[in-house]
Amino acid sequence: MVALLLAVGCGAGYTGPWDMRELSKAPAFEWADKTGLVRGLYYAGEPYQGHSTRVFAYYGVPEGVKGKAPGIVLVHGGGGKAFKEWADMWAKRGYAAIAMDLAGCGPDEKRLPDGGPDQGHPQKFDDIAKGVKEAWPYHAVAAVVRAHSLLRAMPEVDPQRTGITGISWGGYLTCILAGLDPRFKVAVPVYGCGFLREDERWATMFKRLSEQDRQLWDDNFDPSRYLPSCTIPTLWLNGTNDLAFPPDIYQKSYRLVRGPRTLCVTAGMLHSHPHGWAPKEIGIFVDSILRGGKPLTRFEKIDRRGRQVAAMLQASVPLKQAALLTTTDTGDWKQRKWQSVPAKIEGNRITAELPTDKGIAWFLTATDDRNVTVSTEHEVIGQFGSTQPNRKGVAR
Repeated sequence: MVALLLAVGCGAGYTGPWDMRELSKAPAFEWADKTGLVRGLYYAGEPYQGHSTRVFAYYGVPEGVKGKAPGIVLVHGGGGKAFKEWADMWAKRGYAAIAMDLAGCGPDEKRLPDGGPDQGHPQKFDDIAKGVKEAWPYHAVAAVVRAHSLLRAMPEVDPQRTGITGISWGGYLTCILAGLDPRFKVAVPVYGCGFLREDERWATMFKRLSEQDRQLWDDNFDPSRYLPSCTIPTLWLNGTNDLAFPPDIYQKSYRLVRGPRTLCVTAGMLHSHPHGWAPKEIGIFVDSILRGGKPLTRFEKIDRRGRQVAAMLQASVPLKQAALLTTTDTGDWKQRKWQSVPAKIEGNRITAELPTDKGIAWFLTATDDRNVTVSTEHEVIGQFGSTQPNRKGVAR
């Protein structure tokens, strides 16, 4: 498909099947609730199966807001909905927040008569055979862009200070939007990433499609097509054993972005909406970009010489602890067991020693006095060589 040139904001890039000029206009909307700091609303969506659609969302504002507040777009994942508590959480943090439903449902989680597609795997993958604009990713991305346009048009919102965070399939969508909609100033994808065809879990979905439709899906809906256009700061949160988005395709995804990137990969992070919005790192990172808050620690340089590993850091808050995480397991990333041992902190330098320099994967983490953690990229050292990450680590 021929790429369209982005006609809004700064930085042209691949826009796939979406008319970004049109989607960047604030959609028509109506309130579902008359009062409250978090109110339901309906806004116009993309046509689907020959009829017009509406999208339900919760919109929250900070109590006693004065002047213009920063804004945040909240994107749920599979099995999710428009989470009122998520919008409320960010409103209490001082943000105007919008959390939309991406399954064609209303506040009662029942299908709207004029809703868009459901969010099952057939709608995500199989429906590409009906045409690009009939598939769920097309409608989901359009709904998020429209929500962003509506958020920016609200009188209490500073349109120059907006960000996005999404969980699981919402993280997948966040990866697309980070490179597609240049009006965002910060993005936090949780779990989700690109290169889905390369992972066994998702490969089974693609096997049901014709080769032509598989290529069509990749060209239009895989985040790897959009991440190279991402120039804004991004924070990537995931676990070492995530059930849907493993470290190999995750690393390939975050390496594509051209803006500053920070990683927070930890062992044992569970996969759910509450676990995906709970990390303190998300709010602190967004605050550092949109509200002038103290930034997360940044790894500036990473080096390995045999079994000796070292990293230089830039920290705005004193470091509390550091760790070296390793695994000698191979095969399915979801089944690998990771070992964690303390790393030595010497000023702004961390050092540690690998148990072996053959057949091992490793990375470092650093935690500051706020109990927030950042990590380096992982490196896989094979029996006869290394797939070393770039030496700039998580920040570039």
